[in-house]
Amino acid sequence: MQKIISFLDRVAEKIGVLVSWTTVMLAIVIGLDVIIRYVFKFTYVWMIEIEIYLFGMLFLLASGYTFKYEKHVRVDVFYTKLSRKGKAWVDLLGGVFLLIPWCYVVIVSSWYYGLSSFMIGESSPQAGGLPALYILKFCSTLGFVFLLLQGVSHILKSTQIIFNKDS
Repeated sequence: MQKIISFLDRVAEKIGVLVSWTTVMLAIVIGLDVIIRYVFKFTYVWMIEIEIYLFGMLFLLASGYTFKYEKHVRVDVFYTKLSRKGKAWVDLLGGVFLLIPWCYVVIVSSWYYGLSSFMIGESSPQAGGLPALYILKFCSTLGFVFLLLQGVSHILKSTQIIFNKDS
């Protein structure tokens, strides 16, 4: 079990590091957009859309990495007052009955959403906008796959805590 957890955590770590470079690209594009807008008094639609794509990709693809470090949003009413095993039970049950089914629903529905976009060659409705809108739509699928993988790791960790197993 520990090998699976370690593998899934390594995958999330590698993806998180890779996706973090999206932030650098986003900062560069926004900086160029600001310079062009204020110095030359115009902007490009495709540049604004790149900003939107990069932000969307960052948000979606980093979800598993964020979950790994428990930096996601958590509605905490009783959780902090629970024992370590109590927290593990909440994480296990929440993962099995909420996270996995929700990831499945979003993965399946977003796959068809992206696929239909790809099949029709969907592009930006804006004149001068970017082609291949389906890339961003497929990022929804991929982001939830990454979240699901990290969720499985989290469920396995919770199981270890509950049953006091190291491997």
